[in-house]
Amino acid sequence: MSKLSISCTFFIISFITLFQSSIEAYNVISFGAKPDGQTDSTQAFTNAWEAACKSTRPAAINVPKGRFLIKPIFFNGTCNNKIVFQINGTIVAPSSYSALGDSGFWIMFYKVSRLIISGGKFDAKGAAYWACRKSGKSCPPLPRSLTFMESSNIVVSGLKSLNSRYFHIAIDDCENIALKKLNISAPSWSPNTDGIHIQSSSGISITDSSIKTGDDCISLGPGSKNLLIKRITCGPGHGISIGSLGDSAHEDGVENVTVSDSTFSKTENGVRIKTWARPSNGFAKNINFQNIIMKNAYNPIIIDQYYCPGRKGCPNQSSGVKISGVTYKNIKGTSATKVAINFDCSSSNPCTGIELQDINLSYNNSKAAASAYCKNAQGSSSGVEVPKSCL
Repeated sequence: MSKLSISCTFFIISFITLFQSSIEAYNVISFGAKPDGQTDSTQAFTNAWEAACKSTRPAAINVPKGRFLIKPIFFNGTCNNKIVFQINGTIVAPSSYSALGDSGFWIMFYKVSRLIISGGKFDAKGAAYWACRKSGKSCPPLPRSLTFMESSNIVVSGLKSLNSRYFHIAIDDCENIALKKLNISAPSWSPNTDGIHIQSSSGISITDSSIKTGDDCISLGPGSKNLLIKRITCGPGHGISIGSLGDSAHEDGVENVTVSDSTFSKTENGVRIKTWARPSNGFAKNINFQNIIMKNAYNPIIIDQYYCPGRKGCPNQSSGVKISGVTYKNIKGTSATKVAINFDCSSSNPCTGIELQDINLSYNNSKAAASAYCKNAQGSSSGVEVPKSCL
């Protein structure tokens, strides 16, 4: 077990144990919330949170069964003690694509620490917003469903997120957050509905979760470090991605990431590192992908340092992002593309320290063998080599 895994497990057990003492309980119904899915319960939830946040004893906010309509809401810290958010009902967003306004978020936890969110369903009702974007109309800023910003020591368990208008869960400038047993879902054609996006954060674990979206199941932006991603079922979606990196000349790198014991089903990519082809001081290093099954996934193993979605307005330069120390170990299954391993690295900053160990990927539904492609990539191979390594 990795040090990060041990740390996260100890954190969760210790955190929950602290709640065995007496708890101050707050039910959102007592603050005026209506479980009919039509009455605006935003203020009731705000009042319940503020009461729990002021409590000098550990507090629990209870959301009973029913559907609760919530407009954009801030849950602000710093709170006096630990809080459990026990959700047995469904939190629903307004149906109108413009109802979330220009805030760029739906539900925001800001400067919160020592929090457990348990259970619940969040339905962002993204269909009208996706239709607006498809039509070419002027739409409100992309709203994230659930955002954690400048927060720490949080456990999110058993939550279900549906039909986000943009990212389902976003973690920005946070430390020590454990996400587990999540169920995240949006149609495969829904735009930019990443399951979980992380940036400028450390000590994040994502485990035992199912993610089906129209974009990356999990994406790691600049400043992501010390992350554990384990036992994830991904697909449909665009895979698990580091990046995109190098969008700006000066940005933090990504380091110490492990993705393991996960399955990718019919995803557009498997495990991917993507960077823009322009100057940057960014980097990605000490990355481990291990014990992974691909089920008819496109581009199962890919480094793309010429990332440019839609191929419009591409920088057409050489990526400054330095990629090093990336290990792929025990990855097997089927590839929907003939090229199962694709390392398209920067001409000015070649990928270094790439290791392939026991790779067994066949080209699905074809008598032709899968192949590997390497450009500006340096490293080594050992064990099973299917397809034959190009390193």
